[in-house]
Amino acid sequence: SEGTAAVGQRSRTTVACGVTVVGVCAAALLLANVLLYLYLDSVYHTGEQQVSPLVGCGPQHFKMPTMKNCTPWLQCSQINAEVHKLKLIGQGAMKKVYLAEWRGQKVAVSILSSLDYWEDFLHGLSMLQALQSPQVVQLVGFCLEDYIIVTEHHPFGSLLNLDSVLAKEQHQQHNTWQMRLRLAIDYVSVLHYLHNSPVGRRVMCDSNSLEKTLSQFLLTNDFHLVVNDLDALPEVDLSRNLLVKCGHRELTGDFVAPEQLWPFRNNGKPFSDNLMPEYDEKTDIWKIPDVTWFLMGRVSGGDLVHFHLFQIHERCKKKDPKFRPSALDVLKVYKSVYSSMVRDGAGFRDML
Repeated sequence: SEGTAAVGQRSRTTVACGVTVVGVCAAALLLANVLLYLYLDSVYHTGEQQVSPLVGCGPQHFKMPTMKNCTPWLQCSQINAEVHKLKLIGQGAMKKVYLAEWRGQKVAVSILSSLDYWEDFLHGLSMLQALQSPQVVQLVGFCLEDYIIVTEHHPFGSLLNLDSVLAKEQHQQHNTWQMRLRLAIDYVSVLHYLHNSPVGRRVMCDSNSLEKTLSQFLLTNDFHLVVNDLDALPEVDLSRNLLVKCGHRELTGDFVAPEQLWPFRNNGKPFSDNLMPEYDEKTDIWKIPDVTWFLMGRVSGGDLVHFHLFQIHERCKKKDPKFRPSALDVLKVYKSVYSSMVRDGAGFRDML
């Protein structure tokens, strides 16, 4: 009986220790969540101000992560002598894009393919120069004589590659609702920046389908995004009655905003660019829910994110653009949802 009692005592002690260990682990995880919340709340703190430009470098300079010092944008002579193309990594009607190397640094070299797109090429370069910020791909240099633009290279490529990147074994730990929602926050931050940019209110016109929109953004090594293609960013200025039309052809489909559709289609009237009404930046707001739905993918906790974003997304899809929120309104909600879910331990609950 003494042996039985001893065994019983050891069992109770083992159970008590097990409970204690579980309790300590749970408390540690909850504490980690709180600390993570406090950190992320500081990182993603909602502010009304415009996003600050690249830190540490003056105007017309660049500095890539492995560089010690800021360097002036490369000019024609430097590009011709020091930038060496390695392979073609992208091609469209307007330009070819090459992976290249400059002093051991990987860069992307865009070369105009057809002079028919010269004005678009110039516009894209002017926007790159004017909008340098953490939201925009870093300009490394350009040579107008040879129709070349050099930018920082991001090996993951465009957001079209997001799921395939996260499917790789070395990146699967990043496939969480937290990381995916941060990408959505980045996306809306880009829209907020463009709608309140140093060169006026700009509209993302190269976004007539989900695939086309995703192709405008690059996925960085630390799983953020930057806007890359700025060839179609017309300006809206309501004080000057300045509105936009995204191209001169008829747009169709559910992805584009209702005001971008030919309004007389049901009457059988053929499309006329001259009669097509103009619109403003609220077309970008209409597309936010579709882009975010893609970015969230199918991860644990994703359904809860969609639930919390339902109301703001419903407002984004208002047929009348006047009733849609601003990008800043959406950004505030996204950040609030992110912070509250981290604070409430949504990630911890998913682990149980």
